[in-house]
Amino acid sequence: MIIDVHGHYTTAPAALGAWRDLQIAALQDPSRTPRASDLRISDDELRESIETNQLAKMRERGSDLTIFSPRASFMAHHIGDFQTSSTWAAICNELCHRVAEMFPDHFVGAAMLPQSPGVDPASCIPELERCVREYGFVGINLNPDPSGGHWTSPPLTDRHWYPLYEKMVELDIPAMIHVSTSCNACFHTTGAHYLNADTTAFMQCLTGDLFKDFPTLRFLIPHGGGAVPYHWGRFRGLAQELKKPLLDEHLLNNIFFDTCVYHQPGIDLLTKVIPVKNVLFASEMIGAVRGIDPLSGHHYDDTKRYIAATPHLSDEERHLVYEGNARRVFPRLDARLKARGR
Repeated sequence: MIIDVHGHYTTAPAALGAWRDLQIAALQDPSRTPRASDLRISDDELRESIETNQLAKMRERGSDLTIFSPRASFMAHHIGDFQTSSTWAAICNELCHRVAEMFPDHFVGAAMLPQSPGVDPASCIPELERCVREYGFVGINLNPDPSGGHWTSPPLTDRHWYPLYEKMVELDIPAMIHVSTSCNACFHTTGAHYLNADTTAFMQCLTGDLFKDFPTLRFLIPHGGGAVPYHWGRFRGLAQELKKPLLDEHLLNNIFFDTCVYHQPGIDLLTKVIPVKNVLFASEMIGAVRGIDPLSGHHYDDTKRYIAATPHLSDEERHLVYEGNARRVFPRLDARLKARGR
């Protein structure tokens, strides 16, 4: 199987964005706050939004299953308060659940959390549990910076986050570390803020000892790990100066990277520097980079093509990247697939 571990519902019907606009506008006048029931999106609208977009490209490019979560830039945890985020997360997660129920062979859900700046992360646990236990979701997206580019939260290694980690360990689910929209003009959302966050999350984990407290906790760092693979020597050297163990022992039993790297040299570097057991196939297609590369004539986010062309990977290693590692990092996904004879 070709399992894409990084997909977002970027093509949701326009009614979703219109409802969100009403919710944001009502922050100035709470009497105008829309109800969740005011949002009406039919099954036919959902089906068309998927069949003509993500599913069409999956079939065209040869991937089988996508771990599907709400649109990352729409999470916007910095807007409103916890109740704002709670209502919005529930709506977005329900839509992904409906998609997964409609196309069970091709999509499985991962949850957006109702995070809010300054609010105890434990407040997210009810939505997390609902998505895993009732919807059958196999993972979550965890935003290390709910402030939207101002980084007001403690590092991921701080006990501030421990209630979430305890629940993740209990449910045996990983978290993709994924920020949302930047409201800081210094950081372009997808070109800077996302990649900064990937690098920052890794460095936070490097300087701490989180995985001594949670040896089975698993983080997936997207977008190829930001700057991490390119500067692997720097991170190895910093760990050495900080008297940390070798990175293989210190972090690589718990941290994994996806292949949302949109050119061949980048994928070649990623799979040479990072152990293959830590690399999971992903495309984030119909996401930040949707165009065609004039140098190759193919879409930038057709990442399966890069994995296939990487000269130093054996067939066994390609299998790990495409499928094996995803089944190991997402055990609930593996159980779901086995139950369906896959």
